[in-house]
Amino acid sequence: MTASDGFKQGFLDNYGIYDYNIINLQWFAPEDEGRTEDPTEYKLRKAREEGKVAKSADLTSAIILIFCISALAAFGSSMIEGLRAMMVYFFSNATVLDPVASPQAGITALTYFIRSALPLASIAFVAAFAGNVFQVGLKFSAKPITPDPNKIMPKFGKWFQRSFMSAEAAFNLMKSIVKVLIIGGISFVNIRMEFDRIVGFISMNFLEAFSVLSGIAFRIMLEAAIAMLVFAVVDYRFQKKQHIDSLKMSKQEVKEERKMTEGDPLIKSRLRERMRDIMTRDMMRKIPDADVVITNPTHFAVVMQWDRKSMQAPMVTAKGQDNMAFRIRAIAEENSVPIMENKPLARALYAEVEIGDIIPEQYYQAMAVILAEVYRLRGDNMEDVV
Repeated sequence: MTASDGFKQGFLDNYGIYDYNIINLQWFAPEDEGRTEDPTEYKLRKAREEGKVAKSADLTSAIILIFCISALAAFGSSMIEGLRAMMVYFFSNATVLDPVASPQAGITALTYFIRSALPLASIAFVAAFAGNVFQVGLKFSAKPITPDPNKIMPKFGKWFQRSFMSAEAAFNLMKSIVKVLIIGGISFVNIRMEFDRIVGFISMNFLEAFSVLSGIAFRIMLEAAIAMLVFAVVDYRFQKKQHIDSLKMSKQEVKEERKMTEGDPLIKSRLRERMRDIMTRDMMRKIPDADVVITNPTHFAVVMQWDRKSMQAPMVTAKGQDNMAFRIRAIAEENSVPIMENKPLARALYAEVEIGDIIPEQYYQAMAVILAEVYRLRGDNMEDVV
């Protein structure tokens, strides 16, 4: 089977479970489906781009509740004063205002309502936004609200298993029961503590009874909000674990994704081999024009060339180790290129200088000695060496 056939077969085998464009989250038994590998960064990023992230609705609700209770503590008196002023205005002008003939009554009521509710609504909006950003960061995606025909007729078996026979369903049931018990317990304790004052409402005027009742209600809401915040942190950790489990991958999916993102290893290996062949052939063509080959003498061979008119210093045009070094020496001998043995210089140039680069300045002196000997053997003018 070729690499292309393997990719196609892997895609068909996993269709509906994992798609590089559409990642369907499965909320149950990933290990039973062979999805035992942690999701890759690519899959996590794709899920995030599609709006599929770990998020706890309870955590956002708890943050909103705490912010709104704080807002009531800060603006409650002004809100009550606004409502009182509205009631006084309408009762005082009940015989004058005509809501049918004039829209003034509706406009006035709307103005009072906005003036009273705007601070609380604004803080609730900011709290909701902050709660979601805190969990998932700033990432806008229209995918969750895009119409999807598949959602109109879901797979009933999977929906039933997820809703009634999964770890998520069990956790949600336990979570609902615990929340009812926590809020009920906090309410019972507070009402029990204030029972005598509540019974005394019958002998209080309206404002006194309302003040006591408001204090009790505010304390119950605040304690419940703090308890829900602690509980929501646990829920968020569970939702995060469920999200990671839903994105788990099989070994085949990991392999196919690696092929997609990094390229087929077989093709990459062949490309590297092809590039090495091209570089080797190009390197071998330059050996006959070289000035000298510096050897180890058996393990390394470095081919040097120097043109005083175009080069600042001698250049490495080819190099090789072991079998490649043997081939370089053979070609050099066939083309009467001088071969000079210098073990330290051959090792240093092979390790430090790439093909096509000039040699570092610290090797100038050693290279000058070798070129001088080469020119002497060839009978050239010794002044050409320097």
